[in-house]
Amino acid sequence: MTTAFPTPSTLLWQRMGNAIDSVRNRLLNVARTLTLANVPYAVVGGNAVAAWVATVDEAAVRNTRDVDILLRRSDMPLATAALEAAGFVHRRVASLGKAGHLDVFLDGPDAKVRDAVHVLFAREKPLPESFPNADVTESEDTQDFRIISVEALVRMKLGAWRDKDRMHLRDLASVGIVDATWPAKFEQPLSERMQHILDTPEG
Repeated sequence: MTTAFPTPSTLLWQRMGNAIDSVRNRLLNVARTLTLANVPYAVVGGNAVAAWVATVDEAAVRNTRDVDILLRRSDMPLATAALEAAGFVHRRVASLGKAGHLDVFLDGPDAKVRDAVHVLFAREKPLPESFPNADVTESEDTQDFRIISVEALVRMKLGAWRDKDRMHLRDLASVGIVDATWPAKFEQPLSERMQHILDTPEG
């Protein structure tokens, strides 16, 4: 028995495009708002990986719905005031992992948490057993937004070491952004983890 696909292909492509545009617009809105409020920040996570990969091979870019922003905790009140004035809604939500609660900014009161902007705090450990995040100063200006430097991004991904972090590291390796010279940049166990990524490109 054959079941017809429930959505016409033209509408499906439109929805896929809308999802990508929504993430991009959310990121740019947050970046613009924080810049105008003089709040130091850096784009991290999947969007940072995608941006760095795009500098080498745009065909290798992996789309992500996450917008992850690195902030200093001391700047959180100013960031919250600026983002709420721009229409975002601040929430503290339970984490699916062991990190307790996460600070997120929703597009509006009826927005879904999975579409939110997630806040990571600079120089803090996301989990007790993980490594400290980078600082916002470890970033570069792309004109559209500030992005975490590639070495700081790799260090954070190695420190977090979840499935998606390993996937992101392999994305960076697949386009040659990280190579055989990179394990020497880090101390153990990050050096060993970096070598593992290079030795297992297919996962």
